[in-house]
Amino acid sequence: MTNNTGAVLLFNFKLITSTLMIGVDVGGTNTDGVLVDLSRRLEPTRGVIAHFKAPTTPNVSEGITIAVQHVLEKGGIPPSEIASLSIGTTAFINAVVEADGRRLQKVAVVRLCGPYTRQCPPFIDFPPRLRKLLEGYVTYVDGGLQIDGREIVALNETQLVEECAIIKAKALRNVVICGVFSPLDTEGRHEEAARRIIQRELGPTANVVCSRDVGQMGLLERENASILNASILTFAQRTIRGFQQAMHELKLSCPLYLTQNDGTLTSASTAARLPIRTFASGPTNSMRGAAYLAGLDDAGPDHDRLTVVVDIGGTTTDVGVLLPAGFPRQAGAFIEIAGVRTNFSMADVQSIALGGGSRIGVTGPDEAPRVSVGPTSVGHMLPSEAKVFGGDVLTATDIVVAAHLADVGDSELVASVPHSVVRKAQSVIKRKLERVLLVGGGGIICTDTLLGVAKVTCPPFYSVANAVGAAMAKVAGEVDTIEFLASRNIHDVIEDIKQRAVENAFQLGADLATIKIVEVTNIPVQYVTNQATRIIVKAAGELSITNSPELPQHPDNDIIIEEATSVNDEGTSEPKVSEEEMADIDIEAYEPKILPNRSWRLSELDLEWIAEGCGILGCGGGGSPYPPFLVARQMLREGKEIIVVDPEDIPEDAVFVRCTFMGSPSVSNERLQGGGEIPTSARALLKYLGLADFYGTISDEIGGGNGIQPMIVAAELGKVVLDADLMGRAYPNMYQTLPGAFNVPGGLTPCAISDGIGNTIIMPTASNRDSVEHILRAATTEMGSRSGVCMAPQTRKTCEEYGVVRTVSQAWRLGRAISLCRKRNNFKGIAAAILEVQNGRCIFVGKIIEVQREVRKGFTWGSVTIAPLSQDEEEDGGVVQHETISTGLEDRLVIPFQNENLCVYLERPGETRETIVTVPDLIAVLDSQTGSALMTPEYKYGLRVTVIAIAGDAKWSQTSEGLACGGPSAFG
Repeated sequence: MTNNTGAVLLFNFKLITSTLMIGVDVGGTNTDGVLVDLSRRLEPTRGVIAHFKAPTTPNVSEGITIAVQHVLEKGGIPPSEIASLSIGTTAFINAVVEADGRRLQKVAVVRLCGPYTRQCPPFIDFPPRLRKLLEGYVTYVDGGLQIDGREIVALNETQLVEECAIIKAKALRNVVICGVFSPLDTEGRHEEAARRIIQRELGPTANVVCSRDVGQMGLLERENASILNASILTFAQRTIRGFQQAMHELKLSCPLYLTQNDGTLTSASTAARLPIRTFASGPTNSMRGAAYLAGLDDAGPDHDRLTVVVDIGGTTTDVGVLLPAGFPRQAGAFIEIAGVRTNFSMADVQSIALGGGSRIGVTGPDEAPRVSVGPTSVGHMLPSEAKVFGGDVLTATDIVVAAHLADVGDSELVASVPHSVVRKAQSVIKRKLERVLLVGGGGIICTDTLLGVAKVTCPPFYSVANAVGAAMAKVAGEVDTIEFLASRNIHDVIEDIKQRAVENAFQLGADLATIKIVEVTNIPVQYVTNQATRIIVKAAGELSITNSPELPQHPDNDIIIEEATSVNDEGTSEPKVSEEEMADIDIEAYEPKILPNRSWRLSELDLEWIAEGCGILGCGGGGSPYPPFLVARQMLREGKEIIVVDPEDIPEDAVFVRCTFMGSPSVSNERLQGGGEIPTSARALLKYLGLADFYGTISDEIGGGNGIQPMIVAAELGKVVLDADLMGRAYPNMYQTLPGAFNVPGGLTPCAISDGIGNTIIMPTASNRDSVEHILRAATTEMGSRSGVCMAPQTRKTCEEYGVVRTVSQAWRLGRAISLCRKRNNFKGIAAAILEVQNGRCIFVGKIIEVQREVRKGFTWGSVTIAPLSQDEEEDGGVVQHETISTGLEDRLVIPFQNENLCVYLERPGETRETIVTVPDLIAVLDSQTGSALMTPEYKYGLRVTVIAIAGDAKWSQTSEGLACGGPSAFG
């Protein structure tokens, strides 16, 4: 080390073969430290030699120093004997959540996208305050890939050099590079090549982040995560330097690691480059620590069950699931951090308002009291406000002491609490918990038995499980790629990827002898005809405790972190951004803006509700409404208008252009629209038809993201949107519109598609309606599996006679119903509110236990299986509470899908499968916790869902033409 305060820290680590490890977890209140001896892991203490809790201070290094010093002293271990120090910290995520301008920097974003993605620019969905803090510069340059690995356009070095000059002039030093489909770029042709150019132009002190190193598929979410990562790089480097300084003061010469979101370790140098990977390390440390302390790591191959881990603190309880491999189950596709949607790996952790400091509410007589637990809590004031400590607030801790289940404080102070209150409170607490491993300081509030639970384990040293998890975290390597399986054996492909994952884990410091495959996921890509499949493989092993020549050197053996100055650092001229002064809209009283001519001018709130409703009407398909919603909202913010008109107010010969996208949802979430795809196809088709102009726009399907697309085109071209569509839902095939079903002349052809980069095809005629689907689908695949489509324009009269009118308004009403329930915190009533707006029935409430998918004929076919919830789960799960079909716990609901949900079967043990509902009626699967509709790609094991059926339009269900085109027989 050159000096104690300089810009450069240099550590030279010696060979260490010790089995002693220190883990530290920096929480909001306490910093926990623990010393573990791996050679004693089979003893009852699990090798825990010493542990200590120190207060967390603004300078987190102080608490770390105190905790480590105490465990060394208590264990009688000299610093030279320690093999590794592993730290989990919430400091980095707190900087983002608190939007602290003193710790965040502005970021320049360079998109490698060619002509695509420009309608959905970087920072588009950031909260205003955070966007103002972080947005430094945005540019688009040539580059990016198609889903099949072809280049959209070649990387342009001249453009990059020109943009670097602008970035340098703006004094920006944190840069994000985000290329379309960059996770497929295993050869480093685009993002990595761009990084080398930018680093050369901006100099070695610039921090350049490649998005492929941060997130997964989904350009906007991956880019968002990369921006957050870049914004805290300087603060992270300074903090990690503080950790190293603490090590120097403690005379520790071992490697320094930080724990990551998935329960694994990363080197300090990697954390200084990718601090976002540490954002959710606290809960995962607790889960990993619980697994180790309870001996699950040594359970062997017979341990194949999921284990729920409950970390009970003073205010909240974090609930996560440990997989048989000992790692936390990962969350869904998207995670929100400080209001920003991201897609980096994070454990699936749910928080409930239950803790040691939860307030106990009591009403009614002592003989039959009504008792509630939480949601409010005395939190960190528990030692002064709880009754057992001399306070006057009845808490969950007081209940446990009054029940003689714990010796905390003065039990005489709660002797007067009625036994009936104690029993009722314990009953409420029990209903909030499932089969668990209990960790965290508040674990005393749980009883030894829970109804329906086979076993409750409170492992030794549970109060410092988070620090144990940090000490015992494993090293993982992951491969996330899309492979083309045509003429290839999927088992051979996966085996090759497994080897790559093992090699990645080995290179990151895992002991080769202990590395195992812990996760294999394959997800077919919709619409792609070459059997494209996304494959994710994770391998993990124990941290190597030797630096022998056969193993790779730890990156921190010679760690150098440059000091950096930040335009937002303390002491600079830029003031901290003030809070946004934006009045909340009273959605209870909100009314849409109706103009004197009866047309409807949409607001941002209207758009939000319409997008939510389009998700319901999409029946699991139609593409995600989220990116198109952002594009339309941005247009409103730029001063453009979106005007919706009622069919009754429009001349019957007025012509409406049909606007939609065709292709794969996997592509639509990565190759975001550039803005030219649909307008280009529309202009080509209008020219072919000899039409000089048109009145407005309409969508073929109101369901999913395609329900928003007509609004984007209308806003751009100054046209209106007809309050109608040609399906009333979403269907997978292009011909499954009502004009197609009824063979309306000109209902399908002529039509046009365009990829927005100069390739446009007009299809004047077709021998039959199936040919329209097959030919356009093949062309779309060649265009990168996404094209802007303009089917044959229709008059208002045809749209009304062979369409479904006022579906935009209906989507708005559905979205409003969901929003009102959320505001009233009435998540149980969302399904009922939806069914008050549109005729239908709530069919089933349960949890997903199986998802099957396969690519066939360019579509994703599959099924989702849902099991009922137990009575206790229904009471506390936040799900809908009203009559559904009668089921037993062994019954199963099965929903087959072809991109969209096709039907619902009820399977009872020993009985014939019963059909509950089929197309053309609408089948929506809702996330029971939020009420939002799930797209079929989002179906995931363990999700709690509510299934509702909604009546389809009579043109589909009450005519032979409609049933033949969109009914059960149309799907075999």
